[in-house]
Amino acid sequence: MTILLEKKRKKNLLKLTSVQLIVVYYLSAILFSTLLLILPIAHKPGVSLSFIDALFTAVSAISVTGLTVVPIVETFSVTGYFFLMFVMQFGGIGIMTLGTFIWLIIGKKIGFKERLLIRIDHNQSTFSGLVYLAKQILYLILVIEALGTVILSTYFLKYYSTWQEAFLHGLFVSISATTNAGFDITGASFAPFAQDYFVQFITIILIILGAIGFPVLIEVKHYLTHKGKYPFHFSLFTKITATTFFALVIFGTLIFLLLEWNHFFIGKKWHEAFFFSLFQSVTTRSAGLSTMDISQFTEPTILIMSIFMFIGASPSSVGGGIRTTTFAIMCLSIVFYAKGRNTIKVFNREIDPLDITKAYVVITTAIILCGTSITILSYLESFPILPIIFEVASAFGTCGLSMGITPDLSSLGKLVIIGLMFVGRIGIFSFLFLIRGQEKEEKYHFPKEKIIIG
Repeated sequence: MTILLEKKRKKNLLKLTSVQLIVVYYLSAILFSTLLLILPIAHKPGVSLSFIDALFTAVSAISVTGLTVVPIVETFSVTGYFFLMFVMQFGGIGIMTLGTFIWLIIGKKIGFKERLLIRIDHNQSTFSGLVYLAKQILYLILVIEALGTVILSTYFLKYYSTWQEAFLHGLFVSISATTNAGFDITGASFAPFAQDYFVQFITIILIILGAIGFPVLIEVKHYLTHKGKYPFHFSLFTKITATTFFALVIFGTLIFLLLEWNHFFIGKKWHEAFFFSLFQSVTTRSAGLSTMDISQFTEPTILIMSIFMFIGASPSSVGGGIRTTTFAIMCLSIVFYAKGRNTIKVFNREIDPLDITKAYVVITTAIILCGTSITILSYLESFPILPIIFEVASAFGTCGLSMGITPDLSSLGKLVIIGLMFVGRIGIFSFLFLIRGQEKEEKYHFPKEKIIIG
């Protein structure tokens, strides 16, 4: 009987598409993380955690979002902190990267099916070099986190009385920043370091390295190690990603300075205003850490931050949102169409028309998804519309910034945010592929006819 049930289970798994299988793996990871975080050993003495709150925290950690319905520092013990770091790490590197590492250790052959899962998990378009990509992702993220931990732990000795406390905070910040998870164990995010530019600078570097995209980091690594033996050319993906990413950071810094110069920044020195703006601009890529109370900003700044979180980080990174390349293609298509051109040419290359279609599918789906969520939360909750928009953008962009409404959401409201964080983690295309099933080849076509647009 047991053998028959096992065969039936395997047969049902084989019927699942690769995307559906990835989702099953992530749901399993969320369930395991929920059970881990609900254990009494993970909590401070006398503190208990409800299942819905444990589930919310687990999804937030797996999706590396950072939104919390309970105060982390008041709820979890040191053991709980390590559980959280494990789950953040798991969510940041991706389930298939960790799976590839385990397969290599046990000597399992990584065949076509496994490569297909890696390709979907990291949003790649080809099967070339997928195992190498997974190994490089694991190597890079661990090296970055290790360096961040050493630097911050050593520096934190000026803040904490024992090296154990300094190490714990340095390790937690390094993992939280690199994975863009946005969790903190200070109880006030990065507000205690609002005047410490060294901590902010190191954290900004860690956030950028996690959010700019693993393929970009791998190409930069190749560029630095090729030693001029052959001409090196960055790919179009890396050029567009890096240009868009840093353009958004610079634009965000300048627009925050401009909008808040006569408001939040009144009475502050220029370097204080600059670092407040720079840190908030970088953290809206997907990180969720903050050096101040976000609700102190004016409404225009809050709306701009919501847009930045909606855009999110780069593809194949630890972040969510529609991704920087999607935003770049949208802007380029508008500019080139306005110039009377039907193609997009950039960096001596031409964008594939299918990629343009994909970009607009992602943007449209994301707008519908977030708009529906805003409508539902506006009906369910009694909060003003602006904090709800901010919360939805933060969840979808797996950012984790909040105007303080997260702990007061109803159970249904929490489920809406959980859904957004999950979709933000797996990506819009995986979400669409999940509901459409297997791809079917078109066997015939009808005559084409133009319609009026706009």
